[in-house]
This record gives sequence, C-alpha cells and structure tokens, in this order.
Amino acid sequence: MPHAELERLVEIMHRLRAECPWDAEQTHRSLVTYLVEESVELVEAIEAGDDTDLVEELGDLLLQVVFHAEIAAGEGRFDLEDVARGIGDKLVARHPYVFSDAPVPDDLLGSWERRKRAEKNRTSVLDGIPRQLSALTRAAKVIARSELPGADLPLEDSSDDIGRQILALVARAQAQGVDAEQVTRAAVRELESRITAREANAD
Repeated sequence: MPHAELERLVEIMHRLRAECPWDAEQTHRSLVTYLVEESVELVEAIEAGDDTDLVEELGDLLLQVVFHAEIAAGEGRFDLEDVARGIGDKLVARHPYVFSDAPVPDDLLGSWERRKRAEKNRTSVLDGIPRQLSALTRAAKVIARSELPGADLPLEDSSDDIGRQILALVARAQAQGVDAEQVTRAAVRELESRITAREANAD
C-alpha cells in the first residue's frame, strides 16, 4: 500500500505552505485555473496512452487534492483524512450490492443517479450538473439524466436549427455509449494532422 509516499506528499505540502511564499498565499479560488489545467492534461495523457505521462499527470492532479486539503486544514475546517473518509463512505453507501447483501440492480447507472438524488434531496434530474462543463459534455449529462424515470427528452428527429442538430448527435452518441466530447476531440486531432500534413507537402 502506498501510505508512506502519500504521507510524504502531505508532509511536503505542509512544509511548502509554511515556507514557500507562493504556496503560502494560495487559496482555493486561486488554484482553480491549475486544477482545470491539470485535469485537461490528465485527459490528454489518458487519450495518448502513455503510462509515463499518465503517472505524472495523476500526480499533478493528486497534488491539487492535497493542496486544497492542506489549505482547509490550516484554517481548521477539514483535512485530507476527512476528504478520504467522505468519499469512502459515499462509495460504500452507493454500492449496497457490493458491501451488503443487496441484489445487483439491472440499471447500475440509473441506480447510482437515483441514490445520489435522494442523498442530496434534489428535485430535478438536472440538479447538480456543473455549469462550467463544456457544451458537449453538459449536453451528454443532460441527455443521460433525462433518460431516468420522470423526465422526457425534448428532442426532434430533425431540425433546421444547428444547435438542435448537434444536440441530436450527442443523443445519438449517448445511445451508442460513445463519449461525444472525446470523439470530437479525436476528430479535431485527426483534422489537425491532415492540415499539418498538407502544409508540409506544400513546402
């Protein structure tokens, strides 16, 4: 178990907060940009399939978690133990078919969403979807949630409106189990490669 290295990371972060002027002045809000950047870089490492990059980017993202927990601990609010305990308790509560004798539900994703909705006392299937998501990712989330009981998907089979056509494509991807954001990124990378090749041939 990697407890020793995790404890070392926490100790390093604690010292940085105490002795490094830049680290000492950071806040949850000031770190948001870095959190977003590290998350995107992790996605790129996953899609590239390089383990060396993946280990590095996972470490960078872990640093963000430890950094935020250290800030809160310094203010006497919570620490990394509280964060780990919270997610551990949540995982156990949302997987009764693993941690108790409950049967495995037929709809695992729907069961997860319903448990989360009940825990948070949400009145709409759309509650809790982050506004900061890209349009494609948010559309996929909305469509996925709308397929739960109690909500209908307000899409037309065809439309002259480009936005509705894009939404219909996202719904089609969702139905096929495809991540619309991911395949769009792949298509953009392929287009970029073609453009680069064309420019190289023109020289």
